[in-house]
Amino acid sequence: MKILAGLGNPGKEYESTPHSIGFEVADAVVREMSATFRKSPSFKGELADGRFANAKLMVVKPMTFMNLSGDSVAPVVKYHNATASDLVVVSDDIDLPVGRIRIRKGGSAGGHNGLKSVIERLGTPDFIRLKIGVGRDRNDRSKVIGHVLGKFDRDTRALMDSQIVPAAVKAVEQIFAEGADAAMNVWNGWTPSDR
Repeated sequence: MKILAGLGNPGKEYESTPHSIGFEVADAVVREMSATFRKSPSFKGELADGRFANAKLMVVKPMTFMNLSGDSVAPVVKYHNATASDLVVVSDDIDLPVGRIRIRKGGSAGGHNGLKSVIERLGTPDFIRLKIGVGRDRNDRSKVIGHVLGKFDRDTRALMDSQIVPAAVKAVEQIFAEGADAAMNVWNGWTPSDR
């Protein structure tokens, strides 16, 4: 079984925020599978399963808040006897320009507390990450929290809906169908067409 974890924060106040873009990608994949999420208190999240990219897929959205994402993701991986290489985690990345996609195998958390939690709870960094650029003000690090927890502006929201989330879904599909290396070759240089 393959596992897709979309990271974000639960609650209406965090919908349509950069930090919850992983939830949006997970939602879009579940729609593609014609599946629905169900609450799973034992896994501290919402789960949906089905077939995607010719693979059996479990999609998880941790409801633990970002900094404790591993408390949901790691138990799902272990329960399904999956390995870190069966896991793709989708998250935001403030160091990438808005709309850029970067796929990476392993590595550090890069300052992302959700990824840090997943690494700590899994006991390994050796899973695939699909990072979506949400940008930031490079001159003022104090604005990072306000940026990732604030709502997307109208133009960025439209770009996320029309191009970026659909592209991320295609990237996830390619990862599961052809492997991370093939997907990296296609998606790591991709940019939205109107940028």
